[in-house]
Amino acid sequence: MNEEFKHSLSYFDRAIGSLEGLPDVVKCKATTMRVIPTFGLGSHTYIIQTYRQRETGDTIFLEVTSEQGTTRIVIPPAVADTLARQRDQLTTKSRSRAGKRVAEDLKARGIAPGFMKAEGRSA
Repeated sequence: MNEEFKHSLSYFDRAIGSLEGLPDVVKCKATTMRVIPTFGLGSHTYIIQTYRQRETGDTIFLEVTSEQGTTRIVIPPAVADTLARQRDQLTTKSRSRAGKRVAEDLKARGIAPGFMKAEGRSA
């Protein structure tokens, strides 16, 4: 590869090229999504692809196309891990809140949780 061409490649192209075909890398198929805002004014097209390298982690490649043009972003493993961790935290918080609401509703209706019922217990 000549040096002039090598330096003209974007960070995105160099990063994806450095992972492609390595024996310790697996990738998923690129997914394309079109997102149309509520009022239908314009749209954005997203192309997302994740590569996983055994010792390094997940690298996410994101391409966003809109009427303003195209933006290509490389999300490195440390950032991808933070995104996954924050998503997991929000899932945990949402489930906890939902569980508390169900417990309060059952309590208001006079229904004791299953683990507090006297059935099967010897006094």
